Amino acid sequence: MRRIIISILLSAAFMAAPSVYAGAQSVCRLEPSMTILLYPEGQTVSSGLTEDGNPKTSNELAGPEWTDETGRIGNISDSARIDIYLPKKGNGQMIIVCPGGGYRYVSARKEGLHVADWMVSRGIATVVVKYRMPDGHWEVPLTDIQNAFRYCRAHASEWGVKQIGVIGFSAGGHLAACASTLYTDAVTRPDFSVLIYPVISLDRKYTHQGTRNNLLGKDEIWEDRDKKVDEFMEAQKLHHDLLEHYSLQNHISSDTPVTFLAHCTDDATVPVEHSLMYYSRLNDCKVPVEMHIYPEGGHGWGFSSEKWAGKGKDKLSYARKEFDASLERWLESIRTK
Repeated sequence: MRRIIISILLSAAFMAAPSVYAGAQSVCRLEPSMTILLYPEGQTVSSGLTEDGNPKTSNELAGPEWTDETGRIGNISDSARIDIYLPKKGNGQMIIVCPGGGYRYVSARKEGLHVADWMVSRGIATVVVKYRMPDGHWEVPLTDIQNAFRYCRAHASEWGVKQIGVIGFSAGGHLAACASTLYTDAVTRPDFSVLIYPVISLDRKYTHQGTRNNLLGKDEIWEDRDKKVDEFMEAQKLHHDLLEHYSLQNHISSDTPVTFLAHCTDDATVPVEHSLMYYSRLNDCKVPVEMHIYPEGGHGWGFSSEKWAGKGKDKLSYARKEFDASLERWLESIRTK
């Protein structure tokens, strides 16, 4: 199966979809079966942990959410939520979606809604996570994804779901890879992982600097020499440790979920080396992995085929049918019977 082709909290409450999401549905009319707030009672700012080990941490963002004409949603804080799409006849699979956006916003349309449309049409239940922006609070996005897994595992039997995986794009690919390597238990461990042009390493040589800055804070914050010597050295060590911790190739093991990778050679935003190092490490650990590297397409093509982007506007149009067929075949091949 290893091949390379070159070419919630359980107490969460139901809610009405926020009005900011309306703009993200201006093209695709698929509506979620339900939308659930991850934190109906808001965040608790604390350096401690909850009883189940989750950080009681807010991203401390002020002001309302914003959305734009492309369906991007930013400044997500207490309103973090999951849109759940249940097919009329499910095949037993569910996938949790981490849209990209450099940890500054979520690309809720082309890497969220359009993913749900594609998956649901193939009988796969889909959960799009509108996760909190970290703004330097690095633990926040993964906490949201893990709480989405907790909620979905708790309701899986009533939905007829037997297998729950994760898919992510760009910085959302980094978040999906976090979920795949930094899980806390069997409940939060994905059964499979799909990473599309993912950020994997935070090494300055390769990484998307916006992703690194928004997750951990800008380098100059860590390199502030106005601090006392011992405080400066402590900050330097913590920054180094965080860069290592969130460079996810460092955490791959034989228990990492089976993985599908897709990237383009000419991606100038997130170099293809990210997928290559993840693939290589998975292969070393004998984890089943399939990777597709397309020669052209750049970055950010997501699931916006010409059906949604318009004729001539799909950057992966020449390989879209191949991508769709490969992913559909792979998902079928790993499905729990």
